[in-house]
Amino acid sequence: MYRETWAEINLDAIKYNITQIKEKLPQETGIIAVVKANAYGHGLVPIAKKALESGANALAVAILEEAMILREASITAPILVLGFVPAKYALLAAENNITLTVFQRDWLEELGEYQLVKPVNIHIKLDTGMNRIGVQSKDELLNLIREIANNKNIRITGIFTHFATADAKELDFYYEQTERLEELLYVFKKQSKEEVIVHVGNSAASLRFPESMHNYIRFGISMYGLYPSKDVRQENSVDLKPVFSLHSRLIHVKRITKGESVSYGRTYVAEKDEWIGTIPIGYGDGWSRKLQGMSVLVNGRRMPIVGRVCMDQMMIRLDEAYETGTEVVLIGEQGNTVIEMDEVAEYLDTINYEIPCMINERVPRIYVESGKKQSD
Repeated sequence: MYRETWAEINLDAIKYNITQIKEKLPQETGIIAVVKANAYGHGLVPIAKKALESGANALAVAILEEAMILREASITAPILVLGFVPAKYALLAAENNITLTVFQRDWLEELGEYQLVKPVNIHIKLDTGMNRIGVQSKDELLNLIREIANNKNIRITGIFTHFATADAKELDFYYEQTERLEELLYVFKKQSKEEVIVHVGNSAASLRFPESMHNYIRFGISMYGLYPSKDVRQENSVDLKPVFSLHSRLIHVKRITKGESVSYGRTYVAEKDEWIGTIPIGYGDGWSRKLQGMSVLVNGRRMPIVGRVCMDQMMIRLDEAYETGTEVVLIGEQGNTVIEMDEVAEYLDTINYEIPCMINERVPRIYVESGKKQSD
């Protein structure tokens, strides 16, 4: 670290959150830890290892590159790629025991053109209403099953869907998707003789309907201590601990007089003499330019961001003079005050998922476990 800005990742909280959901699930229901997008910005390999150590049975990523990083880190647990992977890379997946998601007959036909040394494991994705990727109709599913039966290089090991509104207050569409799922599962089980796992539950569905999640849940946002929505949080069915916090330090403190402005465009003009602190983080780190006016914590008190957030720095209005080097918390606790990820998300008119993903690799992750810290 050469700059006084960092994120702290509480690995003990990962274990706590997995333990909490395990207590809600039937004993026979396993956990697939979702670590896509660099583990939602928390750090792919450290989070994957901690999740497995804490009771997760498998891992899920979005792209093949993420799966390969995990294998290169000597992680041997089952890995599912949830997104589309071109058929020409099935050989690489098979060699590394990486399971691919399949939902297109054309993909299967193309796969038949390649010589695989060993069969590739696949999970069939069912589209029950998300309308993103997946098999929609019974006929599509039957055609897919027949095509797979003709290819000895393919082994079906799972089937799954994804809910669009499991985090919403109104659950009519959730139940509609559930009905479509059962219809397609009936077709699959009637036509295919393969013994497969079924996984349907994202974090929202897992928290709200733990008894009906089939063989596995996919534990994503809530593994990181965040609730999928306000409605799910208000139900408070499972206690969660945030994993991510964001920190920096004051690198400069100055007194400005009434009428002086701060940062580009003079969007902030002091109405009286005041103290201004500079912090080494900006939109180049993923801390959005739109966060002008948002608060940060200094000495356990809220201080507003004033003037436009710059690429590498931003300024805050202080209530008094502080020494350079004083810690600033942008997300997390300081004293008896907290700025939650949800608050930052609400200020930006987005969801909490996006916030840790925004904070990029310029901000080092410091992993905290049993009170000890180590960098990524």
